[in-house]
Amino acid sequence: MAEKAKKSKKQENAIQRYFRETTGELRKVSWPTWPEARRLTLLVLLVMVFVGIFLAGVDALAKELLNLILGV
Repeated sequence: MAEKAKKSKKQENAIQRYFRETTGELRKVSWPTWPEARRLTLLVLLVMVFVGIFLAGVDALAKELLNLILGV
């Protein structure tokens, strides 16, 4: 009978549980202040530019080496 009582309860929908748990986790997040967010965004953009320049250089060097090796 105890099992029957447990099953008669309406079980929580998986989607409802997902949103409830997500909301709970978002309450635990330590959100950055606006100056921190601006500074970190600038840092990410600068790193992206430097990595892009570096990869463009590696690509150009690889292209030249392959052209040299293949005699094109």
